[in-house]
Amino acid sequence: MARLNAANVDRAKELMGHYPRARSALIPICHLAQEQDGHLTDEAMEHIAELIGCTPAEVYGTASFYEMFKFHEVGKYLVGVCTNISCMILGGEELLQHCETKLGVRSGATTADGLFTLEEMECLAACTNAPCLQVNYRYFENVTHQQVDALIDDLRAGKRTGEIPPHGTLARIRQSIPADRRAARDTI
Repeated sequence: MARLNAANVDRAKELMGHYPRARSALIPICHLAQEQDGHLTDEAMEHIAELIGCTPAEVYGTASFYEMFKFHEVGKYLVGVCTNISCMILGGEELLQHCETKLGVRSGATTADGLFTLEEMECLAACTNAPCLQVNYRYFENVTHQQVDALIDDLRAGKRTGEIPPHGTLARIRQSIPADRRAARDTI
């Protein structure tokens, strides 16, 4: 899918109504597009620009600042292993190497079946519980090699779907703000 589908256009317009200016909804609408397609397509960024009144370059410029937005297809499960200082000291690099062996791909690659993409990540802000990793931005802390093996095996077997949604899904519950509680819109 390239552009936002009709339901997501309605959702984008609702999100725009949460803010005084439509442009303020840029990041939430990027999340919406990524949830729809698994990554941000060029066409989706053009559509977002049309909706909020900016250029596609501005959409890309904002989205590319954040590591959570992907501009290429990724697996159903994005596995991110922290190798920053606390995790590094407590085995983060070894954990990344173990994941590479377990999944049969190097960091930055996707498994042949399209199920997993493995990435090395900067600090995930779980330093007191290092080493840690994320699967679709859901945290797993104090992780051992055996726990990673069990997690990957479970995901391959279709388990943990209630715990870990497909990549791109940011929230399971949508925020709803009654019309009378929304921000006043500027006419500028």
